[in-house]
Amino acid sequence: MSDPMMTKQDWIALFRENGLDEATMTRWHRLFEARHPAAHQSFLEWLGIPADEIRTIRAG
Repeated sequence: MSDPMMTKQDWIALFRENGLDEATMTRWHRLFEARHPAAHQSFLEWLGIPADEIRTIRAG
């Protein structure tokens, strides 16, 4: 995969800067996975997250 324009850390920083706490970020992730699993997979790949970490994230 080519270098992402954003990283996982960049995304988390944006969430935190907008006032999202850990529970809210977890809820956002679960809703994204439940409603749009293929798009969630694509998004995680776009962030440059390795496949083994993606599997862990999506299982959470």
